[in-house]
Amino acid sequence: MSSTHVLGIDAGNTKTIALIADTNGTVLGWGRAGSSNIYVQQHRALSALEQAVSAARASAGLPESVGMQAVTLSASGADWPEDFALLRRELNRWNWAEAQHVVNDAVGALRAGSLDGLGVAVVCGTSAGTAARAAGGTAWHSSYWQEPEGAEELAQRTLRAVYRADLGIDPPTTLTARTLAHFGCETVDALLHSFTAREQPPHAHLGRLARVLLDEAQAGDATSRRIVQQHGAALGEYALAAARKVGLSGAYRLVTSGGVMRHPSPLLREALMTRVHEVSPDVTWQASHHEPVFGALLLALELAGQTVTETLFRRLEETCPEESLFVT
Repeated sequence: MSSTHVLGIDAGNTKTIALIADTNGTVLGWGRAGSSNIYVQQHRALSALEQAVSAARASAGLPESVGMQAVTLSASGADWPEDFALLRRELNRWNWAEAQHVVNDAVGALRAGSLDGLGVAVVCGTSAGTAARAAGGTAWHSSYWQEPEGAEELAQRTLRAVYRADLGIDPPTTLTARTLAHFGCETVDALLHSFTAREQPPHAHLGRLARVLLDEAQAGDATSRRIVQQHGAALGEYALAAARKVGLSGAYRLVTSGGVMRHPSPLLREALMTRVHEVSPDVTWQASHHEPVFGALLLALELAGQTVTETLFRRLEETCPEESLFVT
């Protein structure tokens, strides 16, 4: 049996989200599971994909025996040709839909950012990625070309700043008190020990320290501002490189998304755009109001032959699940 349904999946480093919609753009069901990056634990990643889709089917009231018209998998582990081949084989094995497509998750994030899905996307969440797409469909994503990363790299840079300040190499920083409180340590010595002791278990959710960094940068701490501004400028370099890769120049849209970019402080985004405007002053910034899975669903609708009109786009917006589904 087949149906007039499409499936969009975001396979992330932290979570997996699957959305099912009809071809008119009404979201009917959704599911969530754990990390599905095949570079981390391949078996567990593939299992998470199955769990998320099974939950979305149940939510939509769509039996396992009913196939869908199209599926797009937007995956954080889709980097090299062999990764795409592996994920396409799995989609064929699962046989969820007649038409199947795999893209890197930065491409999904770019498609989610606007009605036409053109321009550059800078995603900064647990990790980071950059994608660009020009009229005519030419696209590029950064994958392992990406040097400035996301929350976990910012957290490591925060820890290093605290250690250097404690040694007197760098000036004092308000990051010290905030970081000690964040990890429940009384001294910097205890903090360093908690990360490096031979039998110490690794800290979970290290990337959450990036919020502390952005808070202190916004409050005026010089060390925090330096880290954030340097990181934003580095992200801007890769945004410019992505644009060059697909031949974008002049006026185009730059979309930002990801948990780090959603922090109330504008400093990271401002540093990014300052660097971009040094080369391309006509580029306009837009915050993506949608999760990457929204882009995967749009790509699935296009794969099913649908034209993404403003009416369809708005219907997807109106019927998407509550924000709580996406909270990390």
